Amino acid sequence: MITMKDVIREGHPVLRQIAKDVPLPPSKEDRETLEGMLQFVINSQDPEIAERYNLRPGIGIAAPQIGISKRMIAVHVYDENEELISCGMFNPKIISHSVELNHLENGEGCLSVDRDVPGLVPRYSRITVKGTTLEGEEVSMRLKGLVSIVFQHEIDHLNGIMFYDRIEGYQDKFTKPLPKL
Repeated sequence: MITMKDVIREGHPVLRQIAKDVPLPPSKEDRETLEGMLQFVINSQDPEIAERYNLRPGIGIAAPQIGISKRMIAVHVYDENEELISCGMFNPKIISHSVELNHLENGEGCLSVDRDVPGLVPRYSRITVKGTTLEGEEVSMRLKGLVSIVFQHEIDHLNGIMFYDRIEGYQDKFTKPLPKL
């Protein structure tokens, strides 16, 4: 069972790597890893299990967050119609997106970031994602709203991008040299 002790934190080099494609069909090990990732997200949303195992609630996780540089994500979230989107996906790829942008009003958080990072994270309002499910089915999903944002956040992890990299001006605050006195 994956727990918070398995989730690596910001600063770990794997979080900045571009993850490798998973050969398909996936190996037994890759399949079990992705199943475990999905179960982690589900468990993290169950108050009793989360308290027992000290899990932070999450709605998505990417393999790099558990130290595995492979293109796998797991998402367990309700859409705007209260329909549950719960899936593990191998090699997810955004194949199209809207021009219109969106963001979460209170910003984003991340299981690999143990601090609040203020700021709005611009994301595409609508995306189409293509990938392979845990059942081995190649799918194309049209997503919008929160579900779209979650998929973009997790796919960013596969490309070595942290959510705060997308906050306008955030990097400048921390990467500019201090003025000389």
